[in-house]
Amino acid sequence: MAKRTGEKYEAIIEAAIRVIAKYGYHNAQVSKIAREAKVADGTIYLYFENKDDVLISLFSEKMGSFITKVEEELKQIKSPSDQLYKLIQLHFQHLERDHELALVTQIELRQSNPEVRKGIGEILKRYLNVIDQIIERGIETGIFRSDLDVRITRKMIFGTLDETVTSWIMNNHKYSLLDQVDEIHRLFISGMGD
Repeated sequence: MAKRTGEKYEAIIEAAIRVIAKYGYHNAQVSKIAREAKVADGTIYLYFENKDDVLISLFSEKMGSFITKVEEELKQIKSPSDQLYKLIQLHFQHLERDHELALVTQIELRQSNPEVRKGIGEILKRYLNVIDQIIERGIETGIFRSDLDVRITRKMIFGTLDETVTSWIMNNHKYSLLDQVDEIHRLFISGMGD
C-alpha cells in the first residue's frame, strides 16, 4: 500500500468528500471517486483497502487536523469558559466553511457500517478528550460546579454542537452557525456555572 501522503492521496480524499456529499455513501462507488479525483480506479487501491477505508481516512484526516488546530488554539487561552467558547466557535466555523464535509460527517457517516463507525470512533475519542479537559479544568478552577459529571456534561456539549450542525444542514444552511455561538455558550455556562 502506498504512503498516505502526496497529491494523489489528497486528491482522492477531496474527491471522496465531493462524491459522498453528492451521491450519498452507499451510491458513491470507488469508480466515481476515482473519476472525480482524476485517477485510475486501481490507483485508489494503492492507498486504500476499500471504500470504507476511504471514508475512515477522510474523517481521520479532516477531523485529525481540526482537532490539532483546536488543541493549539486552546493552549493560548487560560479560562475554561473562554476555551469552551473557542471550541464552539471553531467547531461551527470548520463545518460552515465546508458544506460538503459537513454533510459527509454529519449525515453520511451515520449511515455507514459498524466497521466505519469503529474506525471513526478512535479519532472522535481525541476530540471528546479535549472537551473533557475543558470541563475538568473548569471544575478544578471553580468556574464550573464541582458536582458536574464530566461524562454527562461532555455528552451534552458534544450532542448540542452535533445537533446544531445537523439541523443547520437539514435546513439547507439558511442561517449562520457562527451566529449560534454566543447563545449556546451562554446556555452551557449558565448550566455549568458555580
